[in-house]
Amino acid sequence: GIMPPLSHNEALEITGIHSVAGILRDAVITHPPFRSPHHTSSYVSLVGGGTIPKPGEITLAHRGVLFLDEFPEFDRRVIEALRQPLEERVVSVVRARGSCIFPADVMLIAALNPCPCGNWGSENKTCLCPPQILLKYQRKLSGPLVDRIDMWLPVAPVPHEKLAESASQTTNETSDVISKRVARARKIQEKRFEGTKITKNSEMGVKDIDTFAKLTTEASHTLTRAAEKLDLSARGYHRVIKLARTIADLAESENIEVAHILEAISYRAKTFLAGT
Repeated sequence: GIMPPLSHNEALEITGIHSVAGILRDAVITHPPFRSPHHTSSYVSLVGGGTIPKPGEITLAHRGVLFLDEFPEFDRRVIEALRQPLEERVVSVVRARGSCIFPADVMLIAALNPCPCGNWGSENKTCLCPPQILLKYQRKLSGPLVDRIDMWLPVAPVPHEKLAESASQTTNETSDVISKRVARARKIQEKRFEGTKITKNSEMGVKDIDTFAKLTTEASHTLTRAAEKLDLSARGYHRVIKLARTIADLAESENIEVAHILEAISYRAKTFLAGT
């Protein structure tokens, strides 16, 4: 509900993908797709393939959202297959008769419990998972994959008194309000990258970052100190800058300030998984 409509070219691209997959319901798809496959789905149905290769869920979510609930419960091959689309925005399907490259520029949203029983780290409940089960659960997510996910957010249990509140009592922003802010940020990015093949901050390469996402001296020093303390990889370092640029766009700030860098760093993976 907060993502802006697709551009004309994006709409045609996604409509073509869904038509090839045989799941097109409307004449033209105008809103970013949202795909939420079950964790028992097969590797082929998610990544793509078959005797005559067809796109999987990762490609069907192109230019939209791929939501994977119970993330560590997916097949290990599926989880590792996400490394390519998260880095290169394509997915390769190799078969005996040849190989295919499908577009896969997705916004991955993954939800997971901290441990199989869901109680690890809870103040009110005791984790019942044996150490070997915890270790196996943790190892489902490799370091390189974790490094490719920009934002890790712990979600605490909602107090019962909050559950009893009516919608009119909450002070949270509505999707309509947020969508307008997102649309303004997208317009800022379109203007920034005018004349290039880039449309969003996430598509910037290392050289593009030097051109379009320059940091103030103070912000640069802050990032350097944080990168050293957190031992960020080169990939993680540049992802922090791209995320900070987006945070600055949402705040309609021309420059990437220290506050934007600190917020982007705060989203890096911490102790949200048992044993990490």
